[in-house]
Amino acid sequence: MMQSLYDRLKDRFNLGEFTGRRADLAFVTVSREQLRPLLLHLRDLEGFTHLVLLTAVDWIEDDTFQLTYLLNDRARARDIGVRLMLPRDDTQMDSIHDLWPTAATYQRELREMFGIDFPDSPRVNEDFILEGWVDIPPYRREFDTLRFARETYPERPGRETHDPATYMKQQLYPDGEDNG
Repeated sequence: MMQSLYDRLKDRFNLGEFTGRRADLAFVTVSREQLRPLLLHLRDLEGFTHLVLLTAVDWIEDDTFQLTYLLNDRARARDIGVRLMLPRDDTQMDSIHDLWPTAATYQRELREMFGIDFPDSPRVNEDFILEGWVDIPPYRREFDTLRFARETYPERPGRETHDPATYMKQQLYPDGEDNG
C-alpha cells in the first residue's frame, strides 16, 4: 500500500529514501524545498489530514538534524513519516503552523530543546519548557548533562551513586552468599 504511494509521488516530488516499516507505515526523505509542496499534496489529495507529531534527531556525527513530520490518514488507517535532513549550521526551517495549527507547539519545543528555529511560527521565541534557560539547547548531543547537573545542583547526603549490579548483589546477598 505505502510502496504504491511512494511510486506515485517519487518523480513529482523528487523523493529520496523510502523505508517501509509495515503495510500501513512508511517513511520518505525529502529536500527542504520539496517539504511544503509534498505536505500539501499529502494533506489535500492523499488524505493525510492529521499531523501526529513533529520531532527531531541530532545526528551530530553527520552534522545534521533529522526532522520527521508524521502524518495520519484516518480513512485508510495509514501513516507516513516525512523526513528532512537539516544542516546543524543552518537550523532554520519554514513553519507549517498554517497547515496544521498544532505544529506551532511542536515547533516551539524544537526551537527550545534543539535550537531549530521556525521564524514565522506563533510564539516561537517565548519560553516554553525551560523558563530562563541560558545554556545550549539540552537535546543537542554536545550538551553535557552530567557537567550541567554537577554545576547546577550541589551534592547532598544520601545521593550516592552505585553500580547497579554490585549494589543489587549486596542487597540480595548481604552475607556474600551468591549461589547463582
